[in-house]
Amino acid sequence: MTEATGHQSATPLAAPIQPEAGETLTEAAYRAMRHDIIRGVRAPGERLRIEKLRQLYDIGPTPLREALQKLSAEQLVLSEGNRGFTVAPLDFEEFTDLNIARTDVEMAALRRSIAGGDPAWEARVVAASYIMAKEDAALESAGGEVRDSWEEANAAFHSALVSACGSAWLLRVRSGLQDLCERYRRASVRGRGGARHLGEEHAAISQAVLARDTERACELLRRHFETTAKDLSVTPRD
Repeated sequence: MTEATGHQSATPLAAPIQPEAGETLTEAAYRAMRHDIIRGVRAPGERLRIEKLRQLYDIGPTPLREALQKLSAEQLVLSEGNRGFTVAPLDFEEFTDLNIARTDVEMAALRRSIAGGDPAWEARVVAASYIMAKEDAALESAGGEVRDSWEEANAAFHSALVSACGSAWLLRVRSGLQDLCERYRRASVRGRGGARHLGEEHAAISQAVLARDTERACELLRRHFETTAKDLSVTPRD
């Protein structure tokens, strides 16, 4: 198993948790910490001490412990018995497996979406592609530094492509895999985003999808995800 852990001189700050309407404190703590782990605010390998988290998120120890147990069930956090919790390291073998599952599910959803997509779906794809192109250009200009707006545009782009698949369960499974892959994607793009022509990749996929060229669209999508995994495997590690 190959692992990478984050090394930071200071613990990044977090915003105090504000529960949304109808949300329990545990649910709010889970949502906030999950968001920060996926974004890399809580770095891989970071020890999650309850007292430190209580100060960071301004919430009591009981909701924090319950939230950490939920994150542990998702394998985003590791439970170490009496030693507490740590953010799960980036496991490149795990990402290879995740990428296989995500690719197969994504292509199944894409095939159904191309077959059943109507003009409203085409409009969603066109709109998402336009925003994606602008964010890809900004990413390249920034030398590969990943902004939240790029990640949001990337998620919206891929979601638009499969939005006409017609299967709520397929989309639900796909969404979960996409979330689990996000922090790996960030590491891949951050490491080699400037050397990769993401704009060309996204544009080619969009064109094939809108042309209803199912086989080409699926092949381009498979290569797109494989390149992300390949780039992550050669990204320099601290």
